Amino acid sequence: MAAVGERVDLRIDDLSHDGRGIGRIDGQVVFVAGGLPGDQLRVRLNRRARGHWHGELLAVAEPSPQRRRPPCILSDHCGGCSLQAFDDGAEATWKQATVAAALQRIAGLDPGVMRPFAPSVPALGTRNRALIPLERTEEGVLRAGYYRRGTHQIVNMNQCPVHDPRIDRLIQPIKSDLEASGWPVDRHGHSGGLRHLGLRVGQHSGEVLITLIASQRDLPGLQELAQEWFSRWDEVVGVDLNLQPEATNQLMGARTDTLIGRSWLNESFAGLEYRIAADTFFQVHTQQAERVVPWLIEAFGAAKGRLVDAYCGIGTYSLPLAAAGWRVQGVEQHPGAVDLARHNAAANGLADRAGFECHDVAQVLAERLSDATALFVDPPRKGLDAGSLAAILEARPQRLAYLSCDPSTLARDLGRLCAAGLYDLRWVQALDLFPNTSHVETLAVLSCAAGP
Repeated sequence: MAAVGERVDLRIDDLSHDGRGIGRIDGQVVFVAGGLPGDQLRVRLNRRARGHWHGELLAVAEPSPQRRRPPCILSDHCGGCSLQAFDDGAEATWKQATVAAALQRIAGLDPGVMRPFAPSVPALGTRNRALIPLERTEEGVLRAGYYRRGTHQIVNMNQCPVHDPRIDRLIQPIKSDLEASGWPVDRHGHSGGLRHLGLRVGQHSGEVLITLIASQRDLPGLQELAQEWFSRWDEVVGVDLNLQPEATNQLMGARTDTLIGRSWLNESFAGLEYRIAADTFFQVHTQQAERVVPWLIEAFGAAKGRLVDAYCGIGTYSLPLAAAGWRVQGVEQHPGAVDLARHNAAANGLADRAGFECHDVAQVLAERLSDATALFVDPPRKGLDAGSLAAILEARPQRLAYLSCDPSTLARDLGRLCAAGLYDLRWVQALDLFPNTSHVETLAVLSCAAGP
């Protein structure tokens, strides 16, 4: 019988939803961060919980054929990318299989409706946004980086290969300036100071926003430093201060002040022009997100009536659908995002076809669906709440497209929508917005069983 602290040889057969290797000993599952399918590992069993073990990787005795040298020198320590050692093709195969398994296991649906996986090419340099935790050591040295897996310990970095290079090159000089500033750093919101560094780039426009997230404004010389950054880098169109004084893990607060320049950057997306602010949601991988547009147009078919876009953000997908002929009603609870969505609609000549309102989707969806023929939902990771699902089944819009960042909650919701025989699952498209990680995005397309 295995015991805590015991060192064992373990073969990894699969990956967990969060990218940890899965092996078995004495019939019990062992999770090992850093393990890949096909690896033969030397592992220390650290703790047992809920009938399974958590192990620590000591050595790779025999590497999997799918293992490669990670492109990042910090990959063994940083928890930002759990699958950097996984071959790109193997990662794509695993992600497709993860979605298929969720559909079958959780929803009882046929994974045969899945289309071929849409990988990210390239797999590096794709992220248009970075929110980087900060801390200052007892010696006064400023550290910036993502957390070590399973901890809140920062792995210090000066660059990250998954970032768009145009924001990546700003990290080291900004770190140096923040270190020299002497400002306190308080990423947990207990004593006041800097919390995170935010960077966002328009991947087509090249415009960059710099955002400091802090728990208070008392940062002597802040305005002068913002002016210096604005003057130093031509691509920087604005420097913001976001205030997040709460002692929570919420990254950004409700108030963002523009120190110099603009509070937004301009970006092209799917042939349309957008404003994107530092604190509004926009898909982190622009090119992959653009691939979703023709799939949505195919999913909804010829424009017939009104389409509701729930969780619409700044109108990312509302506007291409409006341009395709739909009358779109977008619902979003972030006031700043709604303001930008309205501006973006007007700037693209679509204000007469796309309207936006600031509401909690769960509270208004039933009413908004009363005369809608189509529905697009892009909910947070937790998926749709019971009330929203009930509203959909009551209104039964003819066409439904569901974009999800979590296969498990997607499968749960699809199972509920299809269980009553009111909806048929037509096709499913999985795609990679976060290469080198365990995250996978999925678009599911349904039609009302009595509809076309």
